[in-house]
Amino acid sequence: MLLIVLALAGAGFGQARAGAAGPSKRPKQVLFIGDEKGFRHEAISHAMATVERLGRETGLWETHLRTDTEPLTKKKLEYNAKNLNDFDAVIFYTGGTLQMDEQQKADLLSFVHEDGKGFLGVHSAAITFVQWPAYGEMLGGYFDEHPWGTFDAPIVVEDPNFPGMQKWAPAFQMTDEIYQIKNYSREKTRVLMRLDASKVDLTNKKVKRADRDFAVSWVKNYGKGRVFYTTLGHVPANWDRPDMQAMMMGAIQWATGLVDADVTPRPMPAGPSK
Repeated sequence: MLLIVLALAGAGFGQARAGAAGPSKRPKQVLFIGDEKGFRHEAISHAMATVERLGRETGLWETHLRTDTEPLTKKKLEYNAKNLNDFDAVIFYTGGTLQMDEQQKADLLSFVHEDGKGFLGVHSAAITFVQWPAYGEMLGGYFDEHPWGTFDAPIVVEDPNFPGMQKWAPAFQMTDEIYQIKNYSREKTRVLMRLDASKVDLTNKKVKRADRDFAVSWVKNYGKGRVFYTTLGHVPANWDRPDMQAMMMGAIQWATGLVDADVTPRPMPAGPSK
């Protein structure tokens, strides 16, 4: 089902892009897919609206909002409809097994891996295509329970230098649903923030990570492309937080190639939270 497609050039585009060539430079094109098969997240519509507004107000990107997967192909579509070739990055706030054929799946992977485009996963993107290993490899991991449900999560920022991470406090609490991730390795990802494991109940029967490494947000390269994921975003009100919005702003700019950053994988820092 098509929700709406928004392609709005933001007012004040030239001012928003300090140091850019000028207002005539075309904003990046971002495709946001909000499609779930199974559990429904109330925050999806607000997340989509927030990302669209941030792009429009800054003039940095135009957001195309969809609740279906038709554009996830490199095949020419009817009626001049847009496909992957028209976009610089794709955002998934999704869940379950989406309606994509094998060619669409191959096209999405090559969009990132071969074409060097961006992919951003939000919250339940980690519960998407759990029977498709190549998707999990691209994303960096899969959902493996949420032991504490929605709670006041103690979070530690590991990389305050990544674009958009500067508004977070070094350590803070945030009410959200934090996923435990499996098939995830710090040898392939650069963690931006994690749970402070010294402040959560590790006796919970759903806790499976013996290493106490509960990543909250990370970035990674996938072939030539750039991938970002955050488990945050379950609570609708969190999309109104300046720090959450700043993180998404930075992640989208990085994923679309507007800014660069060091995403070299690093081991988990030593310390009491480990």
